[in-house]
Amino acid sequence: MRIILAEDNDILRKSLSFFLESKGFSVDQFSDGKDALDAIVNDNYNLILTDINMPGISGMEITQYVRETLKSDVPVIILTSSGIEQTELDSFDIGANEFIAKPVSPAVLLVRINKLLNTRV
Repeated sequence: MRIILAEDNDILRKSLSFFLESKGFSVDQFSDGKDALDAIVNDNYNLILTDINMPGISGMEITQYVRETLKSDVPVIILTSSGIEQTELDSFDIGANEFIAKPVSPAVLLVRINKLLNTRV
């Protein structure tokens, strides 16, 4: 299973990638939203994991592009340090499947990823 991870915090991105790879996932990492979106457009992923606040293009813009332009139903999990309820509601409105506030629990993230991927058999 291939995951794209768009996160501009180097430590978080590398640690989540290491964790997910240890669980058998193939992870492509990006610190810039535009680079991540380019990869999404040009390749196939089983899941998109993106921070909201990214340089280049935000996680919200990535999600919106995937849903509206690509017409893709690939699962999207949005990560953010924002605890604002409206941000979470907006994420779901544009098509995100999950919303996880930072700090991210790798164990909880794994459960949510597996739940999304198992429903897409």
